[in-house]
Amino acid sequence: MPIDFDAIKRKLEKLQGNSRSQSTMWKPTEGEEATVRLLSFPDNDGQPFKELMFYYNIPGQRGLLAPYQFGKKDPIQELITKLRDDGTKESYELAKKLYPKMRCYAAVIVRGEEDKGVQLWGFGKTVYQKLLGIMLDEDYGDITDPKEGRDVKVICTKSPGQQWATTEVMPRGKATPLSKDKSDIKEWSGSIPNVLDIFSCKSYDELSKIVNDWLAGDDEKEEEEWGTSGNKTETVNPTSQFGKSEKKSYSNIDDAFADLID
Repeated sequence: MPIDFDAIKRKLEKLQGNSRSQSTMWKPTEGEEATVRLLSFPDNDGQPFKELMFYYNIPGQRGLLAPYQFGKKDPIQELITKLRDDGTKESYELAKKLYPKMRCYAAVIVRGEEDKGVQLWGFGKTVYQKLLGIMLDEDYGDITDPKEGRDVKVICTKSPGQQWATTEVMPRGKATPLSKDKSDIKEWSGSIPNVLDIFSCKSYDELSKIVNDWLAGDDEKEEEEWGTSGNKTETVNPTSQFGKSEKKSYSNIDDAFADLID
């Protein structure tokens, strides 16, 4: 059989794309101080940050982009609605576990890493609130302004026994341009990555299968159930929580859900 060079090319482009996606993301290093300059996303209704909703508590999945936020049918939202409508405590607890969580993203130039161009920094609600508070402070204003904005100091620390690291953000005291070189400003402003190029949204059928398999107990991967100590793990299986141990196969989510709450 002759070699399919088109297939090889597609494979290479996919691998290169994954590499670019990984290099586009930035996160502060624990125990170190970094300085970043925030840039506003274009075509974002005047909002400087991107908000995305993810499902995080399905075993074996690091995070699933929620389709409903894009006006698409969402089987996980359908399951959450069914669980809420069921009215039992167990169903309510499982629905609460499935609720999507917000993750925010900022386009940044990391000082000392300007050669990497614009990177994406992802953070949670706490850091998001702090950044919005800074921007609403009349003493600072629009810190993303390329001419009169401000750099932001980012400090990530984790105390002994602390489950998660704490990230502090503080604006620099003096307004400065994004760069002294106007060509840098032009290049960076025109090359802000699209967050949705990094995170793809699975189809309805793909998400349905993931949920169906989970409810059927087919996913035996361990999910970390973090306690206050941050070192406890246990296998979480939705069917075992409700006293079911055997694996079953379902043709759709409704059947799996009906068996789950039976």
